[in-house]
Formats: sequence, structure tokens, C-alpha cells
Amino acid sequence: MTIEAKNITVNIGGKTVLDNVTWEISSDDTWALTGDEGSGKSALIDVVLGLRRPDKGHVSLLGDYKYDRVNAGVVFQEDRLCEYFSAEENIVLVNNRYSEKRAGDELKLLIPEEYLGIPVMNLPGDIRRLICIVRACCIPSDVLIMDEPFRGLTPEKRKEAINFIKEAAGHKGIVYAQRTMEGLEAYKNFRL
Repeated sequence: MTIEAKNITVNIGGKTVLDNVTWEISSDDTWALTGDEGSGKSALIDVVLGLRRPDKGHVSLLGDYKYDRVNAGVVFQEDRLCEYFSAEENIVLVNNRYSEKRAGDELKLLIPEEYLGIPVMNLPGDIRRLICIVRACCIPSDVLIMDEPFRGLTPEKRKEAINFIKEAAGHKGIVYAQRTMEGLEAYKNFRL
């Protein structure tokens, strides 16, 4: 499976944030999508996911692909959690094959057990971010796309999260969008 974003141009508020950008994501690829704030990382992710139409260009799904759009586990810049649900319930919500117990077992690989069973609105920001990462990895998908997934995490927690994601992804493509290559030096870099 290959996702090809070809000649993508996006204008936001009269400003061109992406100008004729071409990028390919294949299975087994791990990319660091980097760039300064406002460089268009989130806009490019939105175009790839089909959440935004480019002003010019297109996204194609190449190879033996069974869907008409990208099937992705996603971490957005904002947490986008159901605030009154527990971490486990947020996982079960996106994958009904998971029981709350199984979701809890996955979550305990990254967060302390004391944070389970509590509405996520009452949890600290770093724990909420880790829940978003686990949730994205639990979605049956062909690619993982994560926008600023490590925001607020210590370098040690970031490393744990990257190892968790690699293990969960298997042969799926992975895209990490962030401002710098910090912690992602081993991966390909696409800089905007």
C-alpha cells in the first residue's frame, strides 16, 4: 500500500501553506514530517486523511488497497478524547473488538494503572496524550498518522511511546509530525 500526495497546494486565510508538495508514504515506511509552526504539517496530514481538499493536487492510494480513502489510526494535535469516558472506554469506542479489560492491558503498557477507570477530563496532559497514542494504535488501520504525538512528554516517555508504536504498527506505515527531528533521528525526514 502506498499513499501518494502529488502536487499539493493549500491556501489558508489567503496564505499559501503548502505549495506544490509531493510526498509518498508506503507500508514499512516511518517518516518524521517536520517543519516550523505554520509550515503546513497539519494541513498536509488533513489532505492525506481526506479531511481537507487541496486547492491543487490530489492524493492517490496505490497498490492493492481496499478502501476509497486512507484507513488510518490518528493522533491529532488536540486530544479529541471523550472527556467523560475513561481511558479504557475511549479505546473500546474506536475498536469494539476490545473489552475494557483488554483496553486496560494495552494502556498499562504506557500509563500507570492508577489512571484507569477515571474520566479522562480529570487526567494530566501527558497521560491524555499517551491515551491518544494507544487509541490510535488500537484502531484497525493500514497506517498510523500522528500530529505532535509527543507534546508534553519527557524524553524517556517519548522513547517508550515510540517503542510501543513500532510494536503496535508491525508493517504499517507511520508518520510522526513535529517541529524537529528530536527523538526521531532514526527515521526518514520530510521537511516542510
